Amino acid sequence: MPYRSRPALPVVLLSLSLLLAACDGGGEAAAPAPGPVEVGVATLGTRDVLLDTQLPGRTVAHRVAEVRPQAAGIIERRLFKEGALVEAGEILYQIDPSSYRARLARADATVQQARAQEDIAQLRSERLVKLVERKLVSQQEYDDAAAAFAAATAATAVAVAERDLARIDLGYTSIRAPITGRIGRSLVTEGALVEAEQEAPLAIIQQIDPVYVDITQSSVELTRLKRDLAAGNLVSAGDTAAVVRFDLEDGSAYPHPGTLRFSEVRVDESTGNVVIRATVPNPDQMLLPGMFVRARLDQALRRDALLAPQPAITFDYSGKPYVMRVKEDDTVEQRFVEIGRAVDDQWLVLSGLQAGDRVVVEGLQKIRPGAEVTTVPVERKGAQEAH
Repeated sequence: MPYRSRPALPVVLLSLSLLLAACDGGGEAAAPAPGPVEVGVATLGTRDVLLDTQLPGRTVAHRVAEVRPQAAGIIERRLFKEGALVEAGEILYQIDPSSYRARLARADATVQQARAQEDIAQLRSERLVKLVERKLVSQQEYDDAAAAFAAATAATAVAVAERDLARIDLGYTSIRAPITGRIGRSLVTEGALVEAEQEAPLAIIQQIDPVYVDITQSSVELTRLKRDLAAGNLVSAGDTAAVVRFDLEDGSAYPHPGTLRFSEVRVDESTGNVVIRATVPNPDQMLLPGMFVRARLDQALRRDALLAPQPAITFDYSGKPYVMRVKEDDTVEQRFVEIGRAVDDQWLVLSGLQAGDRVVVEGLQKIRPGAEVTTVPVERKGAQEAH
């Protein structure tokens, strides 16, 4: 019995090998083939886009006047409240006027004395004119009298001018505001000695309604804008081109728009910027000189601008932007593009795409160039506004 059952062992092993081989072959045949990947796409369209530029700016007072004395003396009183609004001609300081009043009184007395001398010279000249006609006095004597009268008249005129100067100097003891505006802190106190036309000001007045805003802009950006306008890619925004709107330091919108004043033709060599000045109404005096603001300029209108959703734009390791475009056969390709500025939640596409192209917005991580996809439209703000 042991001898007869020995040949059956190889047969059993062979049968097991064939069974395992059959099972392995059947597993390879059952593996499913990969299918299309579902992605969300946006169809690109065009629309007119009003290009605005956000630029930093600093407020500058519309007018600035430094208050300086035109008469020397001791400050008796300060007649304004620091930080208050003062009117042109309002008295700000009072200098001790005693010596100036005395000078005016002396000048007035000099005028009276000169007029008395003039009257005497006039009477003598009038008497001699009758006597010289009757040959009772010499012509020389009459000429001397006439010359004395003329000299007395001139002396009176000098005395009157000196009196006017004395009156003006007395008026200078009341230091007045040269312009209407908001005055800062006083740089002198009562009892201080001041000199006429001294270098140091007593106070500074700034007129801040309206107020200037000096805005800096890159010369490169201005050059690009002019090039697009010359090529017909951009058209002027008309009246809105001169309107400037502002955001304050805390991000809130300033309620009063300004108007563009001028653009400096000289470029600052150290920064490469040009300066744009705007005039802004400031009735509530919310804007103070030296404040930082952000200006928004409506510069131009771009006709038929091509916009792509921002999630569709990807950047490679070198920073070059590209999109995954769905071709007509529902396969995707990598397309490098040139983009401009951001417009809301979209990029302005300058080249590389055209209206009607489908770009992948959702599911980018699941696809590679050449992959077959099924598309699902994704509605976005830009797509709704495109035409």
